[in-house]
Amino acid sequence: MQLSSATHMLSAARAEAERLGVVVCVSIVDAAAYPVAFLRMDGLALGCIDVCNKKAKTAALFHMDSADFALVACPGGGAYSLEQTNGGLTSFGGGLTIRDGSGGVIGGIGVSGASTEDDIAIARVALAAFS
Repeated sequence: MQLSSATHMLSAARAEAERLGVVVCVSIVDAAAYPVAFLRMDGLALGCIDVCNKKAKTAALFHMDSADFALVACPGGGAYSLEQTNGGLTSFGGGLTIRDGSGGVIGGIGVSGASTEDDIAIARVALAAFS
């Protein structure tokens, strides 16, 4: 994950959040879940910072969107309590896997601060800016 690509994604995410009239933070990590870029809009509830980081980390480390991760990490799921691993993950929407042109995972993006639906929508716009 290149910094230039990540900052382009942050710009797209911010523009979409502003269009929706919401305040969010956005975390972009590489394939090993190390930080590449981060954005925190003014007025954000500070607890959202940890949430967006965990959404990005979940997507990168498990090669699936955090909403899909919820299906296996929930009570009755095949890997209940999996979110307690890797220093903490999250199992709700807003984290998307970032893939290169050949489909390989190169990172994750996490968005937090708005509704889950808006977080996902903002992350998708940012991801489209990468593609």
